[in-house]
Amino acid sequence: MTAIRPGIATDSPSSTGSTGSTGSTGESVTPATRVLLACSVAVAPLFAVVSLAQAFTREGFDLTRHPLSMLATGDLGWLQIATFLLSGALTVAGAVGLRRVMRGAPGGTWAPRLILVNGVAMAAAGVFMMDPGDGFPAGTPLGQTGTLSWHALMHMITGSIAFTALIVACLVLGRHFSRAGRPGFAMASRLSGLAFALGDGWAMSGGRAGSLTLAVGAITAMVWVSVVAADKRAALH
Repeated sequence: MTAIRPGIATDSPSSTGSTGSTGSTGESVTPATRVLLACSVAVAPLFAVVSLAQAFTREGFDLTRHPLSMLATGDLGWLQIATFLLSGALTVAGAVGLRRVMRGAPGGTWAPRLILVNGVAMAAAGVFMMDPGDGFPAGTPLGQTGTLSWHALMHMITGSIAFTALIVACLVLGRHFSRAGRPGFAMASRLSGLAFALGDGWAMSGGRAGSLTLAVGAITAMVWVSVVAADKRAALH
């Protein structure tokens, strides 16, 4: 029964079930939490599909030579800019949802925080565009430009922050799942972070097809965060 007094309402278990449910941490799980986690689930498919579709169809773009960020240049650059902004916003929302369901668990503070930083930096990387170069957009001279513009420099800084935050978040999720007794998820978390770190490191060192290894590493880590969010959402009851 619900006791009602002026200005005070005390919910019984049955009424709690009508407004929300209880997650693994024992805290109330509202419908909003499910929506926030769904935002995180959507990030990787959105970013990967839109980015790769452009990578394989836009004239002059070569994924072995051009980073996905360069898609933000040219006549259709607005599409990649919008992808960065929307993916960043969804990542921020998903980080809030992960914080709610992971609160009190090992890694439950820092993994969502790092994913939040990743989302903010991703959106910022969409605001600050790379310079055209090395034949893209079509008609641009081959080779790299001698001097970076201020916005290309800012893109590199915000991109580096986003990459680092996501790599470390994957490693923190590895600890989270290890402590939770889920070795498979722990291993996948760590391997995702390692794949991203190696892909980024190879690209930064000037390795052959570095932009490709960077794209593979980044999308792998993003996919894993989406899988984690889907797992957490499915565990709600």
